[in-house]
Amino acid sequence: MTRPADEGAAHEPAAVGVDLGSANTRVWASGRGTLHAANPAPAAAYRSGPVVRGSIAEPEPMQVLLSGLVGGRRRPLPAGAVVVACRPVGTGSRAELALREVMTTVFKPARLLFIDTVRAAAIGSGAAPGPLLIADVGAHLTEVAVLAGGVIVAAHRRDVGLHDQAGGPDPNAAIVAAVTDLIGQVRRQPGHRQAVAAAVHGGLLLVGGGATRPQLAARVAGAAGIAVRRPVAPHLAAVRGAGLAALAALRRSAVGL
Repeated sequence: MTRPADEGAAHEPAAVGVDLGSANTRVWASGRGTLHAANPAPAAAYRSGPVVRGSIAEPEPMQVLLSGLVGGRRRPLPAGAVVVACRPVGTGSRAELALREVMTTVFKPARLLFIDTVRAAAIGSGAAPGPLLIADVGAHLTEVAVLAGGVIVAAHRRDVGLHDQAGGPDPNAAIVAAVTDLIGQVRRQPGHRQAVAAAVHGGLLLVGGGATRPQLAARVAGAAGIAVRRPVAPHLAAVRGAGLAALAALRRSAVGL
């Protein structure tokens, strides 16, 4: 007897990557591609909305948004998925607990893992092996990090983003200053100086919503005095990377069975 296609889909193993931004929520799911939705808050109202400065401020609205995003599709996600969720560098225990509770409530995962957003974005960008300098510019948060061997060896963040100067005379000025200053902080951070120097020499990988602004990349390059490159669809790099990490974890789980 042949099982209906929907019945088989309901029991298939699934890998899920999640990137909860202050302005947009993005989910990548195996066999379903990328789903995304704008968060229910005015663009410049960074003191309201379910996600504030990279942390969940209102769990229930976020749960509703995520449940509607992944549940109303032709192929709903089954419970028991391997879920990898992005978190900004420097995320504290309270913020991580809130993220864990939302992910657990919505996805009911068999396994839940966290990944730093900059590391996920490096994976999702298909960055070449070796030391890497990366900047993630979002709606309300800017992060700069150096990765060596896929591990973050230096990182700093600034609570400023694209929406902080929306509509101002120079909407890019604060971001350019933040990225340039954060690169300087990373270069001065003790330890791993050889990896940091090699990463800076190789130029900056710019991801996040800010990387969709061509003028911002050029401004950062001029201010920081380094080459700046952007991946394809840079605003989706983190969720792609989280999804790839979830797939890898799912495959490791299957091998171990």
